[in-house]
Amino acid sequence: MYTLPDKTRQKINKLAQNQVPFWFMTDFLGQQAWVLDQNELAKENIYFDYQGQGNLPTNPHTEIAKVLFEKFPISYEAYQQKFEQIQQHIRRGDTYLLNLSAPTQIQTNLSLWQIFLQSKAKYRLFFKDQLLCFSPETFIQIKNGKIFTYPMKGTIEAKIPQAQNQVLTDPKEKAEHYTIVDLLRNDLNAVAKKVQVKRFRYLERLITSDKDLWQVSSEICGDLPPDYRTHLGDLLARLLPAGSISGAPKPKTIEIITQTEGYERGFYTGVMGYFDGQSLDTAVMIRFIERQGNALCFKSGGGLTFMSEPKKEYEELINKVYLPFPIAVFSNH
Repeated sequence: MYTLPDKTRQKINKLAQNQVPFWFMTDFLGQQAWVLDQNELAKENIYFDYQGQGNLPTNPHTEIAKVLFEKFPISYEAYQQKFEQIQQHIRRGDTYLLNLSAPTQIQTNLSLWQIFLQSKAKYRLFFKDQLLCFSPETFIQIKNGKIFTYPMKGTIEAKIPQAQNQVLTDPKEKAEHYTIVDLLRNDLNAVAKKVQVKRFRYLERLITSDKDLWQVSSEICGDLPPDYRTHLGDLLARLLPAGSISGAPKPKTIEIITQTEGYERGFYTGVMGYFDGQSLDTAVMIRFIERQGNALCFKSGGGLTFMSEPKKEYEELINKVYLPFPIAVFSNH
């Protein structure tokens, strides 16, 4: 069963109750976490920018004359084998939505720091030259006593003819989005009242290194109790892991993920966030690069339902491996 370490929950509770700003990060399974107030953060090689809030260096921009980027994904045959294992679980009724991910080795002439400084994303994190995240997906936001979440499900290449209409009318994409909205609405009901879907299936454009994508999102919100800050850590623990990158039903689906994927997600698909003393803004840790020895690994995935097609899902996994800015040179193996 997912949980946050006791020390993590207690520290978040205390800092939020005292309205002390802090940054935090937790891994996918809730086994590892970092919680740092601003004084502690200043001593670490950690930089972030969450929709304008953060601790970016004074001169963050850097010019890059020529960018090289190559990706080496797992074979289609290896992906298809995992895909079929998931479909067996879906046919048995063990899960009806599961986010299947895989690691992709990448090569680039850029450092993680250079990528971070150049990147364009809602949420950016540089962590000790070990990992880099440039996420477009909000997990939850809390402001003025209300809690918001913005599930993202449904991706299509923007240059495809009638791309917006295709992704909004595709039966598989619609079913997947309905499922995740229902799951996250139920999640919010565990911590809030008057939960409602404010916006349903709107489109956002993502600019990547090799192609632009349309991403489908929704907005859900609810009212929190007046004393929510005194137990903010406990509230987060009840909502984690994010439904959009696990699936439904959560406990069984997480069990299947850990059995099938064959690698450790670690902090990929965990959650990171910043509390400014009044409001909380958090993100799902997708679009994620991790240093593994002398190599770099990009982790990506997508949601599977009974209507999923392996070839399309494999292509989506590869499409999500990108640098978050236009580059002059791009090659793909």
